[in-house]
Parts: sequence; C-alpha cells; structure tokens
Amino acid sequence: MVNKLLNAVNGALAKDDLGKLILRLAVGGLMLFHGLHKLFDGVGPIKGMLVSHGLPEFIAYGVLIGEVVAPCLVILGVLTRPAALVLAFTMVVAWLLVGTDKTFMLDKTGTWAIESLVYFFLGAIAVMFSGAGRYSLAENSAWR
Repeated sequence: MVNKLLNAVNGALAKDDLGKLILRLAVGGLMLFHGLHKLFDGVGPIKGMLVSHGLPEFIAYGVLIGEVVAPCLVILGVLTRPAALVLAFTMVVAWLLVGTDKTFMLDKTGTWAIESLVYFFLGAIAVMFSGAGRYSLAENSAWR
C-alpha cells in the first residue's frame, strides 16, 4: 500500500521539464538582479578590485556578460548550457576576487560567508548538466 502511494505521488510529481524551468528561473532570475545593479550603477567597484589584484580594469565589463547576458539566456532557455557555464565561471572569478579569504568563515548571521557564490555556482552547474527542458524559447533543441 505504501509503495502504491509513493508510486502515485512520484508519478504525479515527475515533471522534469517544469523542474528545469523553475531552476532556470531561480538561478538566472536571482543572478540577473546582481547584474542589473552593475549595469545601472556601473562596474567601477569591480574595476577597483581587478586593479588591486594586478588585472586590467577593462575585464570588469565581463561581469555584464556573466551577470546580465548569461542569466537572460538561462531564463529564456536559449544556449542554456553554454550560458550556465559562463555564469558558473563568473562565480569562480567572483570567489577568487572577493571570497577566498571567506571560504571557511561564517558571516554575522551565522551563514556561510560565500553561500550565495556557492548557490549560484552549483545552480549554474545543475542547469548546465540538465539543460533547458521543453519550456524554452528555443524551438530547436540544439539551441536549448
């Protein structure tokens, strides 16, 4: 009886494409807020961080690709896997610039200091491996 109930629940909730859409909306949508902030307010602080690490400041504009363009593509389900890879790479760069010293620390509220970086990195990796699913603006599966 329990197996029958579990099979019924599992069958009713087996909506892989819907799950992929929700994951894409969560990862891409929440990252887009970070990118829009930089798009509207500028990448000046990012330039400063790059220069302090001995890197050229023009690289700061790459954050707009990783935090605006890539999330939009992930949300839309267009070039989803490459866009998710770019988003994951952006999180690695962010960790290298601002998070390495916080990797084994908690913030003032007791959460992991790099929690959001890790969330976006792992979410992007999950999207990269799972793809866009059926609910995508790309009709051709090669573009999903």
